[in-house]
Amino acid sequence: MSDQPKILYCRCAYAQVVPQGVKDEVLSRLCDSGASFESVADLCEMAAHRDPRLTALAQSGPLRIAACFPRVVKGLFQQAGSSLPEASTEILNMRTDSAETIASQLLRTP
Repeated sequence: MSDQPKILYCRCAYAQVVPQGVKDEVLSRLCDSGASFESVADLCEMAAHRDPRLTALAQSGPLRIAACFPRVVKGLFQQAGSSLPEASTEILNMRTDSAETIASQLLRTP
């Protein structure tokens, strides 16, 4: 089993608080890289519906998440009934960082 963290990309489809250009560029770089990643339409919606996939993701091992503010992402997982492990989770903020920064952090080797 690889020690490479699982990558989770949030499209932020409903709240639309992440700049469209950043979301598109990060997604394009992920696709072009050939790396395995999971894309979800909206973590906020998943948390509102207490989607069991959030629990599965939180328990899946090391995780890198491209979404918005880390405190918000942590709160969404808690709302869905599952806390993210601090030591093995990295949350990258597409609201404040550039697409280049986000993509390079998502795709770096441990």
